[in-house]
Amino acid sequence: MPCWWNLAINRCQLFGAGFVTLAALLTAPSTHALEPSIQFYQRSIPQHLAPQALPSNFYDFAPEEYWAEPEDSYWMTFSNWVLLQERTQGERVGQLGQWADRTLSGERHSLPMNESYLRLSFATETRAGAMLDFEPEVRFRVDIPTARKKLRLVIESESDELIPLAERQRDRQLTEPERSSTGTTGALRFLGQVGDSVNFSNDFGARLHLPPDAFWRATVRKNWQPSGDWGLLAQQRFYYYHQNGWGSRSWFEARHDLGKGWEFINSSELEWVHSDREFVAAQVFSVSKRLNNRAVLTPRVGVLGESQPGWRTTEAFADVTWRYRMYSDWLFGEVIPALQFERENSFKDDSSLVLRLEMYFSGNIVRRN
Repeated sequence: MPCWWNLAINRCQLFGAGFVTLAALLTAPSTHALEPSIQFYQRSIPQHLAPQALPSNFYDFAPEEYWAEPEDSYWMTFSNWVLLQERTQGERVGQLGQWADRTLSGERHSLPMNESYLRLSFATETRAGAMLDFEPEVRFRVDIPTARKKLRLVIESESDELIPLAERQRDRQLTEPERSSTGTTGALRFLGQVGDSVNFSNDFGARLHLPPDAFWRATVRKNWQPSGDWGLLAQQRFYYYHQNGWGSRSWFEARHDLGKGWEFINSSELEWVHSDREFVAAQVFSVSKRLNNRAVLTPRVGVLGESQPGWRTTEAFADVTWRYRMYSDWLFGEVIPALQFERENSFKDDSSLVLRLEMYFSGNIVRRN
């Protein structure tokens, strides 16, 4: 009996001590309550970037000139006109492709990645110190991708197959008067795929002039990456134009990352020209260097040849293209000095310099450089 009584007394003392300790903790004043309350106030981004909030050394003019009216000038008028054209024409081009997409497909909605575009350029060329006038250049595509799942309607301003190989290889060196006129084409394109990397397409269409020139072309394309630094691309095309006959093009390209922003490109092309009953070939070596997020430098050297009357070199050329993104992702400037050595000119050097201002109008965010 005394043992049970002593055990009960010890338990009561233990619970009593614990209750007193808990009560003391609950009734004790909080140490955090004695600290002063701090409130943080964060200014918004517009308040940070307000003219009156920026330091005076941010501006290159006096503070009282901030609200002054801009002075009229030819450059201000021209630049404002260019910016206005992108805002209006880019939206119109995108809406045109989407409208044609919905109309021909019978769907209420169009795919977001419509590839319709309009390229508008102004280029001038100087040879032997003589500067020519700025010539306008226009290229466009209307792309309707949802007429059916694997069917597209494509309207383009030119046909690559009807442009001579030498002209295609030196396209950026030329201005509009020096280019061949092929006329606008419209075609239904059937898309297909073999495996994961082989794509093929069949086009049935016509050149949109009088009389119409019906054509067919089939293209097979494959790309693969044998190693981390190399990329390979091969393409084979067969085509038939009612007025020009048969033809074929074989094209191979190899790219290698040299590091530090440099890329090596090797391009080879062989084409059968049915009207001349001969093959023409081109071999071009180039390197590309992205100088910064706006400028790209691309030097090239190339050799062209033909198979009739026997395999021989017909032309060699070298050029350097400096392409600069002037505004956003749709306004570009180009400077292209070039040297050309033609067999018809006894391989004497012919130098030229092309200056080009190019605007790219499209409804897409993604633009091609």
